[in-house]
Amino acid sequence: MVSGLKTPTRRTVLKAGGVAAVGLLAAPALIGRAKAATTLTVASLMGPDRPESKVWVRIGEIVEEKLPGAFSFNVVPNAALGAEKEVAQAAKLGSVQASLSTISLMSTWVPEAQIFDLPFLFRDSEHLMAAAQGKVGDDIKAKLADQGFIVPAFIDYGARQLLTKTPISAPGPLKGLNMRVIQSPLHMELWSSYGANPTGIPIVEAYNALQTGVVDCMDLTKSAYVSFKLYEVVPYMTETAHIRAAGVVYFAQPFWATLSDEQKQVLSEAAVEGAGYFNELVRADEDTAMAQAAEAGAEVIQPTEMEAWIAGAKPVWATMADTVGGMDRIDMIREIG
Repeated sequence: MVSGLKTPTRRTVLKAGGVAAVGLLAAPALIGRAKAATTLTVASLMGPDRPESKVWVRIGEIVEEKLPGAFSFNVVPNAALGAEKEVAQAAKLGSVQASLSTISLMSTWVPEAQIFDLPFLFRDSEHLMAAAQGKVGDDIKAKLADQGFIVPAFIDYGARQLLTKTPISAPGPLKGLNMRVIQSPLHMELWSSYGANPTGIPIVEAYNALQTGVVDCMDLTKSAYVSFKLYEVVPYMTETAHIRAAGVVYFAQPFWATLSDEQKQVLSEAAVEGAGYFNELVRADEDTAMAQAAEAGAEVIQPTEMEAWIAGAKPVWATMADTVGGMDRIDMIREIG
């Protein structure tokens, strides 16, 4: 294990020789043997202590138990290999072997995946996971595989909440505000319906955009709210829980194609178990995160006029229905017990 090294930048990695350099210069390889037959470069947007990185430690441990010495997981944290979209593009090219991604980003390649982003569709995490593990989830997995992303499991980042510079409980005050949103047509549509001016900005640039006044507000999960220290620039959180932030654990197709059937099965099973572990970590992390945010002066606000919030979101269902598989598919998810 290498110690005492700084997290690399993308420039230093490229100068040192691309993927091979990552294995030498990145933050310490969190798991794996130094002479493992195959090294996986795994990109994480968060630090080593966050669920987004810890899940890969767990996956690697499971793989090591079943295939000793076969793989080494080099987890590169803190978005050192780029933002979410850059990482996904690198995976398609084969320079990154695995990562996590939000469904919102994956919908760039598979628009049907946006069904998991529909506002006020999922009651809770259990409802989301039930849909993801059924026919709808299987269909999305197959379409993602066609685009170069092998997805053994879905994950739940938690519910998205509204984050603002001043207290907002009802949707009315959003009118005219510049809002940072995920670079997704659905998210653009949602916040436009409330009268906000949505701007697609990568999450790693959100803090600066808020601090400099480029945008006035945004939405995000509780865990990520604290991970990015956004309470410093948007100290008010309205618990709208408007979207369950679904995501995927994925492996890159160029890497996957080199594996034996046994290796694929082991990695898939490890990813499924890791996804459950990730969901548990996120639930625990939300409580810890919000306590930290409160100490820093953040304030949680309960939404009012919920009928107005829901009414503003419902047109998104109609607009997106054809894209996500039809209103019948939306109704099928609603009826999941």
